[in-house]
Amino acid sequence: MTHRGSRVLRVGALSRVEGEGALHLRVQEGRVAQAELQIYEPPRFFEAFLRGRAYTEPPDITSRVCGICPVAYQMSACRAVEDACGVQVGGQLGALRRLLYCGEWIESQILHIHLLHAPDFLGYASAVDMARTRRADVERGLRIKQAGNAILELLGGRAIHPINVRLGGFHRVPTRAELRPLREQLARARDDAWDTVRWVAGFDFPDAGADHALLALIQPGRYAIESGTPAVMAAPHAHGLPGDTDQPLPLRQFPVHAFTEEVTERQVPYSTALQATLDGERYLTGSLARYALSGRWLSPVARQASREAGLGDPLSGTVCRNPFRSIVVRAVEALYAIDEALRIIDAYRPPARPYVEVLPRADTGHGATEAPRGLLYHRYALDAHGTVTDALLIPPTAQNQGAIEEDLRRLVQHRLDHEGDPATDAELTALCERGIRNHDPCISCSAHFLDLTVDRS
Repeated sequence: MTHRGSRVLRVGALSRVEGEGALHLRVQEGRVAQAELQIYEPPRFFEAFLRGRAYTEPPDITSRVCGICPVAYQMSACRAVEDACGVQVGGQLGALRRLLYCGEWIESQILHIHLLHAPDFLGYASAVDMARTRRADVERGLRIKQAGNAILELLGGRAIHPINVRLGGFHRVPTRAELRPLREQLARARDDAWDTVRWVAGFDFPDAGADHALLALIQPGRYAIESGTPAVMAAPHAHGLPGDTDQPLPLRQFPVHAFTEEVTERQVPYSTALQATLDGERYLTGSLARYALSGRWLSPVARQASREAGLGDPLSGTVCRNPFRSIVVRAVEALYAIDEALRIIDAYRPPARPYVEVLPRADTGHGATEAPRGLLYHRYALDAHGTVTDALLIPPTAQNQGAIEEDLRRLVQHRLDHEGDPATDAELTALCERGIRNHDPCISCSAHFLDLTVDRS
């Protein structure tokens, strides 16, 4: 059968995935008619769990949503509850929160780069196989990840599901002496991170473009991580430009409290997971969006690494829209997080108290931070006693599902249009695997998971 026939590619189960899902791709007469990333996991009811709980509990409860990005959930929850209570946390406590978040960025981005994504570019079935002949590359990733974990252990009390975070700050803050060994470890990790940027910059990247609007927090003067204002860069097609354009497009901003007026979640018939749209259209959040909107505010070290890696000059506003090159952007972000962590440690002076008082009041609060995979939004309604009466969580993976499906459709269509011989099912499967891993929707999604069956008609 040639690729001009009709076939359906079905992946019944995505194994080693945080949750349960499948992939359905339909090709008719050489055109990709349908691409569905089907999520059939049962509801986890976190929003329901939160209703009726004390206002102090969301940071700890929501940290269990994800074992890889617990800090993202803790910080978004803290910001939302503190917003409802009319409290802002700044100064050294705010700096420590940013430092903790840097630790999560380091360990998460480096895990994805070295162990989950790099094998795609180097022709290995897994990181274990890669380690047999490229042991130094894998060990370098593990060393950098250990530095990120060390930050979480010191500030959070442990590397997974930190227990030292509370509303208004921390249960305990470190001394300068306790940060000194951490600084030495991070200084070594910065050298390794430089090597990682150079390493991934040398990979072979297929031509691709993401014709989506880009959504990320911005905070003029510094790269947004734990706070900022939502901003949108328009999709290229809205201005008559190709999807792979590297030109910056107009930005618009909106306040965090207007997030659900701009972003709408909807149920699709083939998935139990809600999908989000922005002004009714798909969009992308995450590393590519952050770099496009905030690249100019990277540290000098990270900007230099960006230029050396071929991403262009961040100060000029150059945009990277190739999802395959997201691994390079993540490497630059990891280097930035290490550099930023060192800056915070050098400027640290222990605050007089480990937290500021957060007293309950009847109101609704909104919080958003930048998880490694993209913008994470929380909203909580409290009564006068501080009881949570309503909760809403919108994670980055749900926001990116529409963009992932469109990228899969475009990738497969490009393969069908430019192949010399008909694409085999195995080739299309491998291509879809790579397309999904480009977005790192969750840690286990980025492993080799597709078990493909094909129905032909």
